[in-house]
Amino acid sequence: MSETPAPDQVPETPVAPEEEGTTGERDADVRWVQANGDIAEPLRLETEPPPLERAPTVPRAVVPQDVPGAPALDDPRLLFNRELSWLDFNWRVLAQAQDERLPLLERARFIAITESNLDEFFRKRVGGLKRQLGAGVRLPSPDGRSPGEQLALSRTAVLPMVVAIAKTWEEVIRPALAEHAGVTIYRYEELAEDDRAALDRYFLDQVFPILTPLAVDPGHPFPFISNLSLSLAILVRHPVRGTEHFARLKVPPRRGRWVALPGRPHEVVPLEDLIRHNAHVLFRGMEVVAVHAFRVTRNADLRRNEEEADDLLAMISEEVRERRFADVVRLEVEAAMPQRVRHLLMRELELDAPDVFETGTLLNLTDLHGIADFDLPAHRFPDWEPTVPVRLRHTGASEEEADIFSAIRAGDLLVHHPFESFAASVQRFIEEAADDPKVLAIKLTLYRTSKGSPIIDALKRAAENGKLVAALVELKARFDEENNIEWAQQLEKAGVHVTYGLVGLKTHTKTTLVIREEEDGLRTYCHIGTGNYNPKTARLYTDLGLLTCDPVIGRDLVSLFHVLTGYAYEQEYERLLIAPRAMRPTFYALIDREIEQVRAGKRGRIVAKMNALDDVGMIQKLYAASQAGVEVDLIVRGHCRLRPGVPSVSDNIRLCSILGRFLEHSRIYYFHNDGQPELFTGSADWQRRNLDDRVEAIAPVLDPRLQGRLVSILKCCLEDNRLAWDLRPDGYYVQRHPAEGEPVRALHDRLMQRALDRQQEDDASWEL
Repeated sequence: MSETPAPDQVPETPVAPEEEGTTGERDADVRWVQANGDIAEPLRLETEPPPLERAPTVPRAVVPQDVPGAPALDDPRLLFNRELSWLDFNWRVLAQAQDERLPLLERARFIAITESNLDEFFRKRVGGLKRQLGAGVRLPSPDGRSPGEQLALSRTAVLPMVVAIAKTWEEVIRPALAEHAGVTIYRYEELAEDDRAALDRYFLDQVFPILTPLAVDPGHPFPFISNLSLSLAILVRHPVRGTEHFARLKVPPRRGRWVALPGRPHEVVPLEDLIRHNAHVLFRGMEVVAVHAFRVTRNADLRRNEEEADDLLAMISEEVRERRFADVVRLEVEAAMPQRVRHLLMRELELDAPDVFETGTLLNLTDLHGIADFDLPAHRFPDWEPTVPVRLRHTGASEEEADIFSAIRAGDLLVHHPFESFAASVQRFIEEAADDPKVLAIKLTLYRTSKGSPIIDALKRAAENGKLVAALVELKARFDEENNIEWAQQLEKAGVHVTYGLVGLKTHTKTTLVIREEEDGLRTYCHIGTGNYNPKTARLYTDLGLLTCDPVIGRDLVSLFHVLTGYAYEQEYERLLIAPRAMRPTFYALIDREIEQVRAGKRGRIVAKMNALDDVGMIQKLYAASQAGVEVDLIVRGHCRLRPGVPSVSDNIRLCSILGRFLEHSRIYYFHNDGQPELFTGSADWQRRNLDDRVEAIAPVLDPRLQGRLVSILKCCLEDNRLAWDLRPDGYYVQRHPAEGEPVRALHDRLMQRALDRQQEDDASWEL
């Protein structure tokens, strides 16, 4: 096998042209102060913060403590808090909205993503902490904080984020959209008289009939408020008695949030504002005193004991239903809402003051996705059409080239989405398997997919064609349970053997096994990926997929599916790293081997790319590797407990996070191995849940050509000077900028260009 060089030894590759408006200057450093272990409001310490769109750092949520001397590796001060690190990640997302170099509509979309992330944070993380607090849990987190302390720190960290989101939208993006893109979000009172009249007619014809105001009085109990729905709190006064009364009105979600002015599709008014100014029509005979929007967030951290459920499908269905009625963990209100209305809502929703968050802008800015979808190409990212891998292209040269199985037999294929087409590779693999008369069986794990999924259609068609089709549908995929219940029922009706995973474990692996009868006997064809079988997210998330007919990997997948669908828990695997059985000890052994290489006077090097890093045992192993002299580069998009650059502990560890137009979702693990690198890819991050609580699969990549591709991707990540943020020991993330005269090396631009440049069937442009 030819030697594959380390990521820092790969020859330089072409880069995208320097972006217009990018300079090589680094902005002044910005620091924020803390007091008494809590997060203080941002204060000037050394310099004035630079403009939002050029800030090289973002406010820090984590609260690192000084670690003098050489602490033990299990010292809690060596770990960042997970909740606060997650909020740090969301600051980096918000920074994309503040970046002047991005198109305006995409900046609006990043506001929506930031808001959506914050919703999920409250539903999952805050909801979980509140449940721990209510249950009397006193066990501290790995960084040494109780659930109550984490809740208090989270709220302190969220408050400036709420302010920054509103300020970025109201003071930066909203006026810029109007000035430069012709996209105007009006307030009703800003409209001309004829525009008001036209919208009032729309209200009477299209909105008024479907509204249902709900009074609250002794005869009408306080209504249920559904999760994340936008509502109006309305105060009305009786004209004779002078008494005030409260009513709740749900803003109808199916009418669309943005009401366009007649003939001007890019000039809109929020639907709740139109309703607000027509509320008198709903309460004829009463005086409308005040109308203010509010929104509630409910806990998503419901847990059931699966062993007590005879029917897992029924149990999950019930859990989804109960989630709609779960405890409220956050109340969002408009800043102008009167205190008496806030107190009424707090009392009825059983909330305390720290659970209430006010905003100086529109509630539910997740709906800015609708604005970002406006057909204004000049203000969006340039369209990108994924390329088709050369070996899978239809040229008409031969009949056999249409057979994806022949292409896989010619050598392993590594596909990188969205730079390479999911539809022309993974989706095609499953669709051809469904229709190929030589295919006897298809087995697949389905964690998430899309509505109208061609994957679901192919599996149903395969079953109808008489093939044995088995699908493991993970009903516990958070927030996708309802969709997956629907898929499971559809598949069962078509004759697919559907199972719902293992008791106590979530099945997160992304694997497909196809068994085909050929001239020399049965052959297995496999797909092992990092992302879901979802054609829509495959255009937005960067993911890797390995297509192979390696018989050893095929046997391993056969064994894995026997575990997933039957009773075969003691399976052994020759090549695949399967969690929770063998993945952790294997990664530990690989790290230990790098340590031994350094002790033997050789080079030790680890490069790992993942979505999140929070497993304490893995972090301590990496600290030990750093102390031994192993060079460690980590590319971690999301939250991270590991604290790099601490003297005598992690000073050989560098960590960066990459955010851009695509969501970095692929996982790659590289171990130098004395110049004979081993590389792996698959579904698992180095999180405790992935290593201990989920069924995951990581595959070794053995083909030197494909190893070279993975190394080159890692090198592009490490060289990025546009999308990457470096994590400092004090918890700040600092965005990279090109030095003066240095070309821009933006990861996604480089990978798109490389996909366009790859014209040779032998992947020559990736050879090292």
